[in-house]
Amino acid sequence: MKKNGPERDSPKDEDVLKGTTLRIYRFMYKEGRPMGLHEIQRGLKLSSASIPQYHINKLIVAGLVKEQEGGGYYVDRLVFENMIRIRRSLIPFQTTYTIFFTTTLVILLTILRPAVLTSLYLFSIVINLAAIVIFASQAYRTLAKSGSI
Repeated sequence: MKKNGPERDSPKDEDVLKGTTLRIYRFMYKEGRPMGLHEIQRGLKLSSASIPQYHINKLIVAGLVKEQEGGGYYVDRLVFENMIRIRRSLIPFQTTYTIFFTTTLVILLTILRPAVLTSLYLFSIVINLAAIVIFASQAYRTLAKSGSI
């Protein structure tokens, strides 16, 4: 039997990370520690422990989650692109740039405000505003892609 391309034993990340499977994966990643089925069930308010078991098996086959020897499952591979974890929050990396450019804009408008408006000053304000819009929209798209919003 002729095979076209690589074997499809393990599904792609984007095929697996949908719906409840994505919710379970995000929950486990946010917790940042090995978790049992009942912990996941309680944490996500699922009706039975067989639901997380089914979805965790999908994640194991995809290579995203591994089982710990003493029991419990943990996230082995991160697939959230451009995300930073701060405690239990996932924040798009572009948020840091948005904060930086917002801060520089505030400084430009308050501390570095010239007595007479010049074209260079107006240009720097326009560049800061453009950077804020670009990075904020990228952060929003990253959040939407990861299922956070």
